[in-house]
Amino acid sequence: MTAVLPHLPALQVVVPLLGAILAGFLRRGTTAFVLALAVSWALPLIAGALLWQVLAGGPISYRLGGWEPPYGIEYRVDVFNAFVLMLVSSIGAVIMPFARRSVALEIDRGRQAWFYCMYLLCLTGLLGIAITGDAFNAFVFLEISALSTYVLIAAGRDRRALIASYQYLIMGTIGATFYVIGVGLIWVVTGSLNLVDITARLAEAAAVQPRPVIAALAFLTVGVSLKLALFPLHSWLPNAYAFAPSFATTFLAATATKVAVYLLIRLYFSVFWPALRLQDLPVNALIIGLSIAAMIIASFIAIFQTDLKRMLAYSSVAQIGYITLGIGIANQDGLTGSIVHLANHAVMKATLFMALGAVFYRTGAVRLHDLSGIGQKMPLTMTAFVIAGFGIIGTPGTAGFISKWYLAVGALHAGGWPLVLVIMTSSLLALVYIGRVIEVAWFREASPVCADARDPPLSMLIPILVLAAATIWFGIDTQWTAGIAGKAAAMLLGGFT
Repeated sequence: MTAVLPHLPALQVVVPLLGAILAGFLRRGTTAFVLALAVSWALPLIAGALLWQVLAGGPISYRLGGWEPPYGIEYRVDVFNAFVLMLVSSIGAVIMPFARRSVALEIDRGRQAWFYCMYLLCLTGLLGIAITGDAFNAFVFLEISALSTYVLIAAGRDRRALIASYQYLIMGTIGATFYVIGVGLIWVVTGSLNLVDITARLAEAAAVQPRPVIAALAFLTVGVSLKLALFPLHSWLPNAYAFAPSFATTFLAATATKVAVYLLIRLYFSVFWPALRLQDLPVNALIIGLSIAAMIIASFIAIFQTDLKRMLAYSSVAQIGYITLGIGIANQDGLTGSIVHLANHAVMKATLFMALGAVFYRTGAVRLHDLSGIGQKMPLTMTAFVIAGFGIIGTPGTAGFISKWYLAVGALHAGGWPLVLVIMTSSLLALVYIGRVIEVAWFREASPVCADARDPPLSMLIPILVLAAATIWFGIDTQWTAGIAGKAAAMLLGGFT
């Protein structure tokens, strides 16, 4: 066991990669599911061990191939990305049992093994983005996750998913191009791709050649913002989430945009913050403005959606606005709110999308007018939906309240009390669109579509209930969410606030 511990950073990426390769050779969906389940359950153990090591002993540097950084690729783990690794791997582990019946229903038998291969490949890319300490290596993993995501979205029987996947491909390609141009500009002015080494060199480079450095910041911001669906660069997301298979939507909504946000935070506060006084540039004001637009406009659009998957997709755009708002506020509490909302929103939105997936499994419908009285027929599933919905609103006692509390405190400390009003307004809009679902589901007579519905099998129901319980637990005990997020924020900000 002691011989394995030093290689945990590599195993975090190699294990799902090997699993994806093996799943690609399998022909039976059931066998591929068992393999994907085993890999998904192993990954949180690796991530948990890395988080424990980082909390106990500080950052970990793992050098691939024996090449010394900055010349070789380095996997570098600190409290921030250890937190993200734990989040992504834990979400995958919890939701994986849900996949067996959901995938069997929505994916053709001949494609199921390939679907699990793409899921593991996407997991590889997301974990790789979080763990790598190399800017170009992050681009490679970004493309691995993106290419597999396109397949996951298009894998179902809904032909509209093909168009949604193609739209995402176009937007994702543009984002990747902007990102790699930004990385190229950084390499030109610093001669390095290692993030730690870039940080050390960038201040001097910015003093000599400020324009390429600022251009690199702009290209990277736009490129990553396309990936994380920051308003108004979010146009690919609603269709992708609405038409993708239920499991794919759940996994991507809970992890993919969160890892893209991680990358943006890492670039801002680990690379550019020490070299440039970002508060003296219009970057923060721009991010705050776009975040406000996302929180209000996307929430308002969600109110008028009749397809509940699209409603939750626009809700995700609004919730991303909360996360980026803390980046724009850029103080200890604001950034803590951003990081903790990575975890809290992942838990809540995974619960909501899985609950809808269970409803679709039993009724074949996700349109609001078809689901009258569904709460009476599927009480456990819809109770979990209500709990997670209250979290999205920010009700005290739920995880969502903790996120919004930190963001509000950060806004007040920055003198931005109007931002608190924006947070409250967006929460009231969330109350409207979540309230519509609650009213139709619980306070109306059952529709013919729901007449024979009942709660899903335990393999689907237990993951839903586990994450619903986590929504409440993380709203009460914040040691492993806000506590670690606060440490990560303090590390990222350092002495620059």
